[in-house]
Amino acid sequence: MQVTATALAALNTGFRNDFNGGLAGVKPLWEKVATRVTSTRSSNTYGWLGAWPGLRKWIGDRIVKRLSTSSYTIVNESYEETVAVPRTAIEDDEFGIYGPMMASMAQTVAEHPDELVFGLLKAGFTTPCYDGQNFFDEEHPVGDTLVSNMQAGAGEGWYLLDTRRPLKPLIFQDRKKPEFVAKTALTDENVFNAAEFVYGVDCRRAAGFGFWQLAFGSKAALTAENYEAAFEAMTSQRNEEGGVLNVRPTIIVVGPGNRAAAKKLFKAMLVEGGNTNTNYDDVEIVEAPWVG
Repeated sequence: MQVTATALAALNTGFRNDFNGGLAGVKPLWEKVATRVTSTRSSNTYGWLGAWPGLRKWIGDRIVKRLSTSSYTIVNESYEETVAVPRTAIEDDEFGIYGPMMASMAQTVAEHPDELVFGLLKAGFTTPCYDGQNFFDEEHPVGDTLVSNMQAGAGEGWYLLDTRRPLKPLIFQDRKKPEFVAKTALTDENVFNAAEFVYGVDCRRAAGFGFWQLAFGSKAALTAENYEAAFEAMTSQRNEEGGVLNVRPTIIVVGPGNRAAAKKLFKAMLVEGGNTNTNYDDVEIVEAPWVG
């Protein structure tokens, strides 16, 4: 194949189509547990996370919920992936083998938000949220009391989440969507000096925590007893004025180590002895290898 500007333009279009096809072939999981927030700067500050929404009877003057003085900031990070195709592969009509590589790169890009969001969820036992405590912690301050949203243990973590609200328990901050770039001009330095056509993708994004009240993390065994205790802890929460928060888990996130236990607990209609499983379909199971 003669390497000309016209031939390269056609090749770039083909590789871009392969890339777009790879993106379309991935069904992300993060959208089940995180809210997308479009960012227009290097970071976003969520000072309002300290003020749980709720109405009160209007007696006297309004009571203003002040934005948190210890505001929570999510800083966007830059990510990239770059691959090279030898010029000789184009000259020898071997470029067809590189189409799947472009699609594979796209798959990695499409799964990256899952990696960020679920990776952060796993790190919630050691990573602070807006109140300065770890996202999963035994001492979240609510008025004059301390509230726990975790169970200690030594096993693989499992996570109950209430995803019914506009702001889900996790935040995916989207600053710059993935952009596919080709450096294939015959005068580009990589072509002239290294005889390589370079293709890359870059983006800017980050993941962060929303309301800890909407999540419960456990490293104890995934049993009916531990699930009931976690369910009770979530649903019994109250605000500083004593009002019910109306939190209820809708999703359980598990890794490979808890997959079988989750299916037994929530997908089996009958339990040992043929009794009705009262937890059947109680929550949706989301299997995410990034929390394993």
